[in-house]
Amino acid sequence: MSLVDTIRSTLVPIHREGWKFVAVFFVVSLLLGLLWEPLMWIGFVLTAWCAYFFRDPERLTPQDDDLVISPADGRVSAIAMVTPPAELELGDQPMLRISVFMNVFNCHVNRAPMRGRVSRVAYRAGKFLNADLDKASQENERNGLVIESAHGPIGVVQIAGLVARRILCWTSMNDNLEAGERFGLIRFGSRLDVFLPEGVQPRVSLGQTAIAGETVLAEFGSAKGPVISRRG
Repeated sequence: MSLVDTIRSTLVPIHREGWKFVAVFFVVSLLLGLLWEPLMWIGFVLTAWCAYFFRDPERLTPQDDDLVISPADGRVSAIAMVTPPAELELGDQPMLRISVFMNVFNCHVNRAPMRGRVSRVAYRAGKFLNADLDKASQENERNGLVIESAHGPIGVVQIAGLVARRILCWTSMNDNLEAGERFGLIRFGSRLDVFLPEGVQPRVSLGQTAIAGETVLAEFGSAKGPVISRRG
């Protein structure tokens, strides 16, 4: 592999939604440098962080309708049976909810956990509590999708966090999504909840690091039962 190929494989593209923020950080850094040079270098460090935050790497997604793929980079913060948000219209019976918490250093591009047609998009205004809190699922600003998968409807909810102030979703009703396809983005710290129907088994553990578009969160149609993990 040539040096040019090595550089190309190392550099990660920046999502188009991030370029304006990177530009603002850069210009502000230059202006601060007119006041005091060390401020400019601090600004350049923050500009580099901003570019890193909006990175949008390519991912290799398993193409299997029995697999539920992580919609976000981050830490698996909850695995529980929970009643889905009312606006998703998925009923009032508990469903398996797997939550992935994204901190400000995670990639924030969101991806479809399963292949299917989007039958509902529901936005709800709310608070901006720490997204790692369990009550954030009900009280925070959020945007939910219902995807008609091969195993029935599943819910995917983008939840704003303590410093997140903008949920972006560029998917509409009746759009067809492939597993791992980009459907949205949340700016500056947040969480994704996936609500799954009966017949699914978790394939991750609490605290595990998930990679959007690659990590298998759960599996349908398996008789193996839950996979038990231990901390080594």
